[in-house]
Amino acid sequence: MIERAIQVGGILTKSNLPVADWSVNPYVGCAHACRYCYASFMKRFTGHGEDWGSFVDVKYWPAIRRKERYAGQELFLSSVTDPYQPCEERYGRTRALLEEMKDSGCTVSISTKLDLVLRDLDLILSYPKATVAWSVNTLDEDFRREMDDAVSIERRLEAMRIFHDSGMRTTCFISPIFPGITDVEAIVRRVEGQCDLIWLENFNLRGGFRKTILDWIAAKRADLLPLYEEIYVKGRREWWARLDEEIRAFASANGFPYLRAVEDVEHPAGTLPPIVNFFFHEEVRKNKGVK
Repeated sequence: MIERAIQVGGILTKSNLPVADWSVNPYVGCAHACRYCYASFMKRFTGHGEDWGSFVDVKYWPAIRRKERYAGQELFLSSVTDPYQPCEERYGRTRALLEEMKDSGCTVSISTKLDLVLRDLDLILSYPKATVAWSVNTLDEDFRREMDDAVSIERRLEAMRIFHDSGMRTTCFISPIFPGITDVEAIVRRVEGQCDLIWLENFNLRGGFRKTILDWIAAKRADLLPLYEEIYVKGRREWWARLDEEIRAFASANGFPYLRAVEDVEHPAGTLPPIVNFFFHEEVRKNKGVK
């Protein structure tokens, strides 16, 4: 892994994502080397010639001024990297940001594939309405190993349980859903008692990893190749519409709220978590979070 320290002018970037007001990326690049990582497009702007997943730039930034102006706003860690990838244990840039902003009145939402986030449990709990999400798109460890170098699914789910039991709001981010491979209902059943929200995202194949995934499907799951060509070569959305209806029926039959957007959704103790469909991104309003 190639690691280098870089100085940046600032660490908070105004977000156009439907999940937060500001994006925070303490690193450039990511050690997980996910075959499907959309963030690999960052190489166009950073000048890296190395393969995605083989380098990490460690960011250092000047002190954040007038932190009080972020009161009531949400910081998302992170949009194009994992804030708790292995190098965080050595460099602590995510923790540095959390410590710097903890008295500002802002809140944070964190997305990760790792359990290193457990190190910062008490610090994250000090933020109002903080949320931690784990990406889980399979329960099959063999498939997981084919797709990323992060920790096992069981380690992710155990971290989720610990956060949830501590009173922290947790999200299971079922993303990306691999057509014909990801068993959404099985994952929902596995996590229903340890998260406050289940977020579904389609697999939007684009950029350099499009050929990588299609070649993998052709080599390892040739039975699914016609389906992938239908979706990703011909550009048809019918399969996602059918999956939407199937999950809607499952949710209705089993008592899960099923939504297309989240606007201050309540999740009272003892109730099942809402399932949010994020298949068609342009149709989803700005997410205000789950209470």
